[in-house]
Amino acid sequence: MNYRIKFQILLFAGLFFWVSLIAQTKQPIIVDVDKPSAAIQPAMWGIFFEDINFAADGGLYDEMVKNRSFEFYKPRTGWKVDVASKDSSHFVIHNRKDENPDNPRFARVTLEQGIKKFSITNYGFRGMGIKQNNKYNFSIKASLHEGSNITIKVELLNQKGEKTGGAEIVPGGKEWKKYTASFLSSESDNKGSLRIWFKGSGSIDIDMVSLFPGDTWKGRPNGLRADLVQLLADMKPGFIRFPGGCIVEGYNLDLRYQWKKTIGDIDSRKTIINRWNTEFAHRLTPDYYQSFGLGFFEYFQLAEDIGAEPLPILNCGMACQFNSAEVADLVEIDPYIQDALDLIEFANGAPDTKWGKIRAQMGHPASFNLKYLGIGNEQWGPQYFERYVLFEKAIKERYPYIRLVSGTGPSPDGDLFNYAQKALKDLHPYVVDEHYYRLPEWFRNNATRYDNYDRNGYKVFAGEYAAQSNYTVSPENRNTWECALSEAAFMTGLERNADVVYMCSYAPLFAHVDAWQWTPDLIWFDNLRSFGTADYYVQKLFSNNKGTEILSIVMEDKPLTGQNGLYASAAFDKDSNEIILKLVNTSQKAQTADIVFKSSEKLGTLAKMEVLKSEDLNMVNSLEKPTLISPVESEIALKGKNLSPALAEYSFSVIRIKVLK
Repeated sequence: MNYRIKFQILLFAGLFFWVSLIAQTKQPIIVDVDKPSAAIQPAMWGIFFEDINFAADGGLYDEMVKNRSFEFYKPRTGWKVDVASKDSSHFVIHNRKDENPDNPRFARVTLEQGIKKFSITNYGFRGMGIKQNNKYNFSIKASLHEGSNITIKVELLNQKGEKTGGAEIVPGGKEWKKYTASFLSSESDNKGSLRIWFKGSGSIDIDMVSLFPGDTWKGRPNGLRADLVQLLADMKPGFIRFPGGCIVEGYNLDLRYQWKKTIGDIDSRKTIINRWNTEFAHRLTPDYYQSFGLGFFEYFQLAEDIGAEPLPILNCGMACQFNSAEVADLVEIDPYIQDALDLIEFANGAPDTKWGKIRAQMGHPASFNLKYLGIGNEQWGPQYFERYVLFEKAIKERYPYIRLVSGTGPSPDGDLFNYAQKALKDLHPYVVDEHYYRLPEWFRNNATRYDNYDRNGYKVFAGEYAAQSNYTVSPENRNTWECALSEAAFMTGLERNADVVYMCSYAPLFAHVDAWQWTPDLIWFDNLRSFGTADYYVQKLFSNNKGTEILSIVMEDKPLTGQNGLYASAAFDKDSNEIILKLVNTSQKAQTADIVFKSSEKLGTLAKMEVLKSEDLNMVNSLEKPTLISPVESEIALKGKNLSPALAEYSFSVIRIKVLK
């Protein structure tokens, strides 16, 4: 073959390649603005909270003292007695279970036999986060024995053991009394501790030893950690689901989550073991308990604060089926149903009702306006559905306006899922919870999952989803950009099918960098800092750019579900008169989209664009680089009713265009 023929072949091949590439990327994308279809539920994009990864105690709940009431299985857990002597008689744990069954233990300190002072130290939850010039509020319940003369000195220490702040308390009287003191810290430290000195002679009983920073969310006593709440508020979630998750079920029914034990006075809330305490051999956390300082009242209050609908999930008489698989017999199910009825009264009842009165006494006389209630978490099989129908009957008879949430079990497919789908045909829950913990490619491949769902069947709550970079429950899972980008592709399918998919939330929500059990997670934190992952910014962009109704967005009359690596959804926001486009480019090549708007109204001349991107699919955000992957804002010009945004490789773009009326 001569040189000329070779050249012609190469030239033809090159031209064919470029023509094909241009044909692929230059097919127009048509957005029909004049014909909106399904309404998008106001509560579509929400958040899922569960006390896993030290998300409550040691996380969102801003108590700094671990085991403040000595109620852990090993009652000295979290405490160190700072004396040289091996004699432990000066610091003894007493039990008054008949007098106070929910908080029976307290510590007795005795100064005698030559010991005129000694101290105990609490190291918090993998340390205490201390901020310079921040106020700290200490409290302790104490009972001074007759004839005793003891002074309590409180010291906040840095990790070198140096004092950064403190105060002195002089207890008086045998009656149990709460004593308080406040002080400032002179420096910041991520691994601080609290030391309490006892000086004098005699004996003193102590309980409910507590330390809160002064800068809790809204400055509330017994409050929440402000930076973590702010990250949630910034998402503008439509709902917050609480308290889980598998924690609702408990390892067995005795350890299930019981909402009535999480309200009222803090010192009457019974501490129990957290079911994630020893769940995973690779991340044992024997010091993981639930104090319930963050209880149902605080959950409702949090939802109100951030403008989210509360979505409590209640135990349905079934413990975790992966663990004990214990169930309450059907003849003993009434107390569980009564708990559900009483919860609705607690949330919505007038202050003159039994449970509404308790809410009012806790400081919230107005209703929390509860609309949604989940029955069971991730149960499956006939045992679940025969219990669900009993709950449904009782709740609908008394509170017909409550929207009930059911579920299909732990997986998005398989025998358990198929059984649930068949059973749900005869039931009428508001939404049905489906869970997906799969590899990133599963999410990309399942962007069409709901395209062919029965429009007359049940509506979907995508209640738990997260792409796994390695495999489900792997300790090696990371919040990589590939995971987040794949979730964004999948979520365009959720939004495109808003007539079927009513609610969605990523899970889990929080994780302490030194005390996690499960990865990946949406938001990570240590004792002072926090950051949103790339997944967080994907969720935030969807929630902040929800819209009110779906618009058709097609290429060659087909939805964009992976053609040329592109995924897309479109919505119209009647409140702001804006078109909202979400475009995901999973390709390794940048593309320029050719978007044509079919609109009888004029459009603005500039579009606002936010882009998440990274050329490295393994990139992650971190405490040191918290915004490595975060939205970048820009403006692009429209040409009449045409828009040609540049879509970077491996990128997620949100575009808003004003409709002029």
